[in-house]
Amino acid sequence: MKKAPFYILLIWVAAGSGSCKKWLNLKPENGIVGDEFWNTKEQVDAAVTGIYTSLQLNTELFFIWGEARADMVTPAVRASQDELDMVNLNMLPNNSFVNWRSFYQSINYCNTVIQMAPGVLQKDNTFTREHLNRAVGEAQAIRALLYFYLVRSFGEVPLKLDATLSDKNIQNLPKSSSAEVLEQIVSDLRNAEAGLPMTYGAIDQDKGRVTRYAVNAILADVYLWMDRYEDAIRECDKIITSNKFSLVSGFNFFTSIFYLGNSPESIFELQFDLQRLNPFYTMHHPDNRRWSASQLLPENVYGIDMVSPVPQADARGDERSFRSTDFTIWKYIGADDNGDNFRERDQSFAHWIFYRYADILLLKAEAMNEMNQPLEASRIVKTIRNRANAIDFKIMDSLNKEPMSVYILEERQRELAFEGKRWYDVLRNAKRNDYRRRQLLLDLAARSMPADRKQAAFNRLLDNNSHYFPVYFYELQTNKLLEQNPFYK
Repeated sequence: MKKAPFYILLIWVAAGSGSCKKWLNLKPENGIVGDEFWNTKEQVDAAVTGIYTSLQLNTELFFIWGEARADMVTPAVRASQDELDMVNLNMLPNNSFVNWRSFYQSINYCNTVIQMAPGVLQKDNTFTREHLNRAVGEAQAIRALLYFYLVRSFGEVPLKLDATLSDKNIQNLPKSSSAEVLEQIVSDLRNAEAGLPMTYGAIDQDKGRVTRYAVNAILADVYLWMDRYEDAIRECDKIITSNKFSLVSGFNFFTSIFYLGNSPESIFELQFDLQRLNPFYTMHHPDNRRWSASQLLPENVYGIDMVSPVPQADARGDERSFRSTDFTIWKYIGADDNGDNFRERDQSFAHWIFYRYADILLLKAEAMNEMNQPLEASRIVKTIRNRANAIDFKIMDSLNKEPMSVYILEERQRELAFEGKRWYDVLRNAKRNDYRRRQLLLDLAARSMPADRKQAAFNRLLDNNSHYFPVYFYELQTNKLLEQNPFYK
């Protein structure tokens, strides 16, 4: 894949970073390229800023990769044919949403910081080893996060760990196995953890930059994907026992977490503001939306209270995560928690949340249940449900592992709706123990597919390779070492 030289891209990305939060204001001077750039700590900081800015350009894919093939969303009138093909599990190698180029561009920014920043120690005597370790740690952690998205979405991907600094450095690579990629992810995160701070001294930085707790959150997720349950619990406990995070009350669920952002529950979220808007207005606003909430949510996911004199409602459901009157996805474009007012187009700056405290608690519950501790897992789940005033319309069997695993998966669906988690959650549970619970994928398709497409979807899902994206056609044309996912040959 041909790429523009890194320095040209860095200047373009970092130049746009001045519109983000205050800590994103550093940028390289126009015209600084090559060896002239890597001379000062300020230039290193600008390069790290460029990494975060590049992540903002991937936000749409974070949402679509995690939600389109699942059962929480449905395509709306403005959805493209490529999006419809994803929903119907009918993707081809020319589907624009399987193009991984923007991810590898961000990975290249990370690789360049990791490779070039150490040399600044000899050029700037105010640049400390601690500062270097922090910069490299941020780059390693974000590289790991990006590869985690890639390996869960494609299965096998090229593992590029050195920087492409110019066209002369372009190197074609074959795909690495998912096991190799996952081991590199763990290695990156382990190395990053030691050099990263627990706090940067400001809320927007503690939530918007990678801290040691963000590394623990990613590691917990990775370990659970790898079925390393004790390791996952250990990482969750580092966050839980820190006492730095807490669940937001159900009353403040929408306003604190999604409208204002950087809540006490947040661990790592991608920051947007008035000048750097997110893509969600055009994705979800009723006037031109591409995605809507599934109409199954009110009854099948959150439940409807038909018994109480004053009906109870899950604080995460209607008018918080979605709006039942027209099935608008509310988390990212709503301006209140009663479903009345939208954000204006120029106020589309809801953050993208990678990890928050409730997610970590549920990851721990899942790991504990897999270690045959369903009762202990149920207590964690009840904590989540109590804060949400959740409706007990399904029975929680807290004494048996199998039904408890289903309940935890459903609770993640309720808690983390539209946060890019659903497909990965279902696939993680389905593939465990040599796909013993493949039925989870079939049930998901049964809920989300049009009737005339269900059987075709069932047949596809019987092939494990269909659970991962095809390699984009352009990558195959330009890199002859790549092989197509066998399902799409």
